[in-house]
Amino acid sequence: MRTLLIVNPNATSTTRSTRDLLAHALESRTELTVVQTEHRGHAAELAQWAADTRMDLIVVHGGDGTVNETINGFLPLPGAQQREWLPRLGIIPGGSANVFARSLGIEPDPVTATNQLIDLLRDEADRRIGLGVADDRWFTFSAGVGLDADVCEAIDAKRANGKPATPTRYVRTTVKQFFRTKRHAPQVRLTIPGHEPITDVHYAFVTNASPWTYLDNTPVVTNPGTSFETGLGVFAMRTMGILSTLLLTRQLLIANGDPQGHKLFREDDVPGVSIESERPIGLQIDGDFIGRRNMVNFTAVPDILDVVAPKP
Repeated sequence: MRTLLIVNPNATSTTRSTRDLLAHALESRTELTVVQTEHRGHAAELAQWAADTRMDLIVVHGGDGTVNETINGFLPLPGAQQREWLPRLGIIPGGSANVFARSLGIEPDPVTATNQLIDLLRDEADRRIGLGVADDRWFTFSAGVGLDADVCEAIDAKRANGKPATPTRYVRTTVKQFFRTKRHAPQVRLTIPGHEPITDVHYAFVTNASPWTYLDNTPVVTNPGTSFETGLGVFAMRTMGILSTLLLTRQLLIANGDPQGHKLFREDDVPGVSIESERPIGLQIDGDFIGRRNMVNFTAVPDILDVVAPKP
């Protein structure tokens, strides 16, 4: 088995010792090439090279952003020319949240996840999952417009200044961004097949799995019926009222919760959704701020990626 190990040395919980442990474990079972990312977009370049040279497996040791970049590097979008050969994907968490890996049942501790990966490879345990597309980019677990994207933009700026993306910083930033945008009028409109248009939306999340994210070790669940084997989940808020937001936040943090609300639109299994905004609105994909757009089309693509992960 020919394997490429992509390591993001700047990821939050990536360490030299974990990298060496992972490399040693894989070297004993595969023909291994190890490369550290050196710039934005490097993981995509490496993944494309791995697919071009017909490597069997790409293992990513990094956060959700590195995993997303890797997938977008080797997996053709729907409608594009398809590859004759696609590697499988393995993940060793190395970021701050690692939502995609944890949603797949991969252990959050990198050392434990390394042992888990070796066991899964030995048992030939693969899982075929669906992904989402936001215009011209794959997303693995979540995309969002409005508040969610504004938080990611602010966190990215803090990371650029050397500040880690801790759960506490996410909470503080979310509260600050909420009150900053609370006074703005709703400007978002959603169009979903089989539904009347959803208007007067302040912000919306589109998910490909559940949970939507993690607050430290606490799962935050927006669309409990959404999974890698279903369509997309849509969660759209039509209020920025403080009381309504607090009540909804409580529902999001409850184990086995089922968020409901008069000002909440939620569907857990849709084939796609178009989101339009009167003014350019922020877009985040898998936790990375992408930019501002007036319209984004989201589509569910089933059974598209082979991952080394426990069966659901």
